[in-house]
Amino acid sequence: MSTATLHGVLCPLVTPFENGTVDEESLASLTEWLIDHDIDGVVPCGTTGEFASLSPSEWRTVIEVTTDAADGRVPVVAGVAGTNTERVSEQLEFAASVGADAALLPPPYFHTAPSPKGNLDFFESIADSSPLPIVLYNIPACTGQPIATETVTELANHDAVIGLKDSSGDFDYFLELLRETEDDFSLLEGYDQHFVSGVHAGSNGGINALSNVLPGVFASIRDEAFEGDTERALDIEQSALPQLFGYCLDYGFATVAKVGLVSRGVITSSEVRPPLVSLSDEVRNDIERLVSNVV
Repeated sequence: MSTATLHGVLCPLVTPFENGTVDEESLASLTEWLIDHDIDGVVPCGTTGEFASLSPSEWRTVIEVTTDAADGRVPVVAGVAGTNTERVSEQLEFAASVGADAALLPPPYFHTAPSPKGNLDFFESIADSSPLPIVLYNIPACTGQPIATETVTELANHDAVIGLKDSSGDFDYFLELLRETEDDFSLLEGYDQHFVSGVHAGSNGGINALSNVLPGVFASIRDEAFEGDTERALDIEQSALPQLFGYCLDYGFATVAKVGLVSRGVITSSEVRPPLVSLSDEVRNDIERLVSNVV
């Protein structure tokens, strides 16, 4: 898989639930809808996909349903995660067996590394035998630590490590990685409101939660940004995203995205799993209003 394939807007899919179970039909329909709306790739079982709330069998179901629905039309980057290398390697083997194109891998959580070398060893031990290209996932709010820039630059030399998604919101960190890595290492902005700034600085694009709800808006932002009309791209981004993104930060990306998708008639239920909680009617109504004003 060429790193050039990971370019543009990739969507970290929500995992639709219905009465406590994974809604496979809605997941397949969502994947189809996003492809129809010009999304460049899909990422099942990321943070927005509530991967940490899925059982192992549900995780496998989500990966398989998504790859089947995508049917080779866009890359599928499977979210894998764990605190031991054996479990992560098993996930990688399964994702590869059902046709995923790459994997998104955060550092271990709970017992965080006492030094950058700890995470380097973790990633290298997995990458050495990985059947899939790996995209590193920097999300310190959830893992308790960032992936140090020196760790990223070292891993960028590994044949199996093809890029990084940065959800830290620390744009100085992202700029440093742009300076310190080669052009063939895909750097993807995970902070939705930094998409245009990232492209302007030299990124490959982003993996952005609100693209679940606003794929056409993100496609327009992408097109304007990569064609060099930064001012127009920023106008679209800043008129469409700030309030919705603020709700995502306050209430959770899956929660807000699902409400938006129900309001657009794409999925049938906004159900989330603990520790996420349903929104009040007031907040739900405001999200629905914001979405309808954009689309």
